[in-house]
Amino acid sequence: MARAPGAAGQASPEQLAPEQPQQGFLARFLADDQKCQLMLLKTLQTNPYVKLLLDAMKRSGCAVNRERHFSCEDCNGNVSGGFDASVSQIVLCQNNIRNQAHMNRVVTHELIHTFDHCRAHVDWFTNVRHLACSEIRAANLSGDCSLVNEIFRLRFGLKQHHQTCVRDRAILSILAVRNVSKEVAEKAVDEVFESCFNDHEPFGRIPHNKTYAKYAHRDFQNRHRYYSNI
Repeated sequence: MARAPGAAGQASPEQLAPEQPQQGFLARFLADDQKCQLMLLKTLQTNPYVKLLLDAMKRSGCAVNRERHFSCEDCNGNVSGGFDASVSQIVLCQNNIRNQAHMNRVVTHELIHTFDHCRAHVDWFTNVRHLACSEIRAANLSGDCSLVNEIFRLRFGLKQHHQTCVRDRAILSILAVRNVSKEVAEKAVDEVFESCFNDHEPFGRIPHNKTYAKYAHRDFQNRHRYYSNI
């Protein structure tokens, strides 16, 4: 039986990605595990969000190894992936991640949790406010709430829409992985929202799209080059 993401750690409750087409003709002949591994490799090599996070993890003393820290598995329901804090491993739901864009978002989301796990003493298991903070950061910085994604969810045009999306996604994530009421999840998110929403590390800004992420990666690299010369 496949390990359920979030059973020991936490998960991203992202649904299947209907806004993107299925993989190409040849991909139909590959097993789910093969497709998952190929998409993961491409994400790690080319996605600017992920490349920045990998650099940040390495600089923090928590270098990520593809074979050790990622696991492609079949998952129940529509969960796309999760971070298992007990073994410091990201689970990718190979039966639910349908395309490269979806893989990019899931890996970015879960790497933000992994980065938080590396840099802070996060109590994933008993402190719902800690979980809420990381879910706010993941929704804010991963592209989950990009304009394109929200348009395909048919949710756009509201005042402070990005903040509303981040709050709602964080609450959904908590409810997906913790047996708590919606009221408890909402209270935890509201209590930490301002400080965690404004914590943009390691990006230094909210990367609203890949171009912003590329600029953030460049600035991150230059920041550390500057400090190394002081």
